Parts: sequence; C-alpha cells; structure tokens
Amino acid sequence: MAEQVLAAVLAAGRGRRFGGGKLDARCAGRPLGAWALQAVAQAGIVQRIIIVPPQVPGFAQQSGWPLFVNPASEDGLGTSLACAARAAMQQGAGALLVLLADMPLVDAALLRRLLASPAPAAVAHAPGRPGVPALLPASILPELASLAGDSGAAGLLRTIAGLALVSAPAAALLDVDDAAGLAQAVVMLLQGHA
Repeated sequence: MAEQVLAAVLAAGRGRRFGGGKLDARCAGRPLGAWALQAVAQAGIVQRIIIVPPQVPGFAQQSGWPLFVNPASEDGLGTSLACAARAAMQQGAGALLVLLADMPLVDAALLRRLLASPAPAAVAHAPGRPGVPALLPASILPELASLAGDSGAAGLLRTIAGLALVSAPAAALLDVDDAAGLAQAVVMLLQGHA
C-alpha cells in the first residue's frame, strides 16, 4: 500500500499562538517540523510532499522533499488540505496520507498501522473522534480539493461511511501550539515516548 500513497505533511500554518517560526524551533535536537518527516520516511512512504506557505520554513527548505506552496495559507488549514488533495490527484496517488508538521510524537509505527487499514482510516482522538493522521482514498480527493478556510479534516472525516479508526496513545497526538507544548514534546521525546 505504501507505494501507492502520497504522504502530505501540512506545514503552512500561521503558528500565531507560538509567536511565529514554530516549525523551525528546536525540539529535542532538531527542528520541530523534521520529526514528522522522519516518521514518514521510516514508514517507507516514497511519494511525499510538504505543503508550505509562500515563506517556506527552513526545515522544509533543507529537507530535500518536494514542496507544494499554498498561496492561500493565511486562509486556514482547509486550504492546505485542498492543496494536498490536488497534489495527490496530479500524481495519480491511490490514497493520501495527511499529517501535521507540528505533531512530533507521531511515529512510523502509527503511520504503518494506518497504512495497513483499509482507506478511509483515521487516528482516533479523544473521545473517539477521527482526526489526523488520516489515510484518505482517491475517491474523496475531489471533495477535499474544494475545502477552504479553516475547515480541517475532522468535519469531513465524521461524514465518511466506513471510516476505520486506528487507536494511538494520547501522548502520540500532542499538537504543539505554544512554547509550553514544545517543552512538553521535548521532554517526551527525550524520554523515548514517541
């Protein structure tokens, strides 16, 4: 399955609560955004892109990965999802794996479990609601490609019939929004909780 999947790491967020520069902030020895890239690579996904804003974060510039610029990144997460869906359609991908660059504790094992599930599949967030990372079949990419504003995947995922939920430890789903979240991620990564 991994060879038919395009992994899209969404890295075009504004990071306002962090004060800017979030994805390039040091996190346990590397830029915060680099952890998601490592998980994708270790999961064996060959087709991969980073969705970036017009001002590309340093970690993405240095990654060697293909970059897909979201010119409307200021309009919210939905626009980045739409960019990822369009990229997957252009590449003829069988499925799209979406993950966020500010979730450093998502690891390759979790991504492999998602890839082993029939698409559509999503990670279960408390209390049992679907969220990212998520594996989306090619059949819903046109719908994703029309997303706008700040509507993320969660609302769409709740409407998909037959969605498989993949469990993950709550710690793995830490989404770094501010300096306190970054400090928490550093502690957990250094303790080997990823």
